[in-house]
Amino acid sequence: MSLGLIGGGYWGKNLIREFNKIGFLSMICEINNNLIKTYKDDYPHITITKNWEEMLNSDITAVCISLPAEMHYQYAVDALNKGKDVYIEKPITLNIKEAEELVELAKQKNKILMVGHLLHYHSAVIKIKEILPTLGKIKQITANRLNLGIFRTNENVLWSFAPHDISVILSLCMINNTMNNCVTGDSKTVFESLRTRRAPEHSETVLPFLNGGSHNLPDWVVCNGNGVLTNNIHDITNSIMMINDIYVNINVSWLNPYKEQKMAIVCEKGMIVFDDMSDNKLKIYKDYLKWTNDVNPSPVANKTDAVIIELNNITPLENECRHFMECCIKRNKPITDGEEGLRVLKVLDMLSNSLKTGNKIIPSKHNYFAHETAIIDDGAIIKEGTKIWHYSHICKGAIIGKNCNIGQNVFIAGGAVIGDNCKVQNNVSIYAGVKAGNYVFFGPSCVLTNDINPRGMYSKNGQYIETIIEDGVTLGANCTIVCGNTIREHSLIGAGAVVCKDVDAYNVMVGNPAKSIGTIDIYGNINHYNE
Repeated sequence: MSLGLIGGGYWGKNLIREFNKIGFLSMICEINNNLIKTYKDDYPHITITKNWEEMLNSDITAVCISLPAEMHYQYAVDALNKGKDVYIEKPITLNIKEAEELVELAKQKNKILMVGHLLHYHSAVIKIKEILPTLGKIKQITANRLNLGIFRTNENVLWSFAPHDISVILSLCMINNTMNNCVTGDSKTVFESLRTRRAPEHSETVLPFLNGGSHNLPDWVVCNGNGVLTNNIHDITNSIMMINDIYVNINVSWLNPYKEQKMAIVCEKGMIVFDDMSDNKLKIYKDYLKWTNDVNPSPVANKTDAVIIELNNITPLENECRHFMECCIKRNKPITDGEEGLRVLKVLDMLSNSLKTGNKIIPSKHNYFAHETAIIDDGAIIKEGTKIWHYSHICKGAIIGKNCNIGQNVFIAGGAVIGDNCKVQNNVSIYAGVKAGNYVFFGPSCVLTNDINPRGMYSKNGQYIETIIEDGVTLGANCTIVCGNTIREHSLIGAGAVVCKDVDAYNVMVGNPAKSIGTIDIYGNINHYNE
């Protein structure tokens, strides 16, 4: 078993040091000549290359990716497809869909995918997870991560500072939830009032999440912030979340006169303080609350001395690197695996949406998004990733595939079928009997009929005529498709055209009645017959 690392810059140099220390590193991929010279001098036994393909095709069994976040996805795909286990720095990607694809690809290839959420491997956090069950339910968590710099211009402080705290807090809340599921009997405590805490009044937005939905995500989030150094880049953010009745507050800033990395966890039977800037990093305050003997008892603070918890001196990064090596050798699931990285990314996405819109963000119970003005009847089947916008109505029995975009004021009747990755523009009605394949484009106000001779006086009793629209078809704005016909793959119907007969594949149809004027390829290049 051996590791290759790509990206030996600001953080990569630390990973190189630790992976070399534990005897796992055998190759470095770096393009900076000054860094290459340094690494050749410091690690003469390590192979160094500028060629990523050379690393992929070598006999290393694992890859560590320490590159800018926008490069994570493609390099991780390359490594997984070459059969390598992958350690990837945080965040896993900048895009939820890409992160989900990485998680799925790692499962398909039966490979380890681990994300560098370093705080999990701090000896204090390891100890917190051990002692947490002895302190009862968590009621609130506050985390502050403040410093002067490092200032960034390509990401805000939320994405730069908050992922580690989000990752650990999600983990602690999951431990708490598991513990709660094991509790029997009357669990009423003096903290019942905390359940009534709410975020400041905000408009609400419901966000969709693909594979996995809203499982293990906050019930809601609100994020506010301010930026003064770089336009549209926040230097300070305040994030509030409710996770399984646990009130969470995360404050981050890179424009602060002092450095602080502190987390306070309030439980039923004690409070934990983790202060990474202190010599005594982990303290517990037990029996911190007393009650008066009045008819209506009142809470009184019991300011006892803290119990200092001794910790070992192993660095978090050494713990993390050893953990990855052991997972690769023993084929164990990492503490911060791809799915954990995906959860953190989803929370960051929720917080970013709140920061941008000023709304309270609620994860959808579905795997699709529907605007609050849309009407979705019970019994409609809508697959993951689809978005349905303002004032659209999806009827019972309608079927819509994955990753479709349904515009405003769209009506889709029961019995209509739409495939994956279709786009339905505004003011389109799709009636029973229409069956569309994948990647079909429905232009604005196009018309799809299902009755040759409709009459208002007598009902057809559901006996409608079928229209088939095959993969990749484009229906131009205001065109009409007379029912009973088949529009074959990748053909294009021009704006305003009236189609009265079957259309051959790749044909371009215009006019009333529509006639073919040429052919079109899948990229949209048209070849006119008269050319």
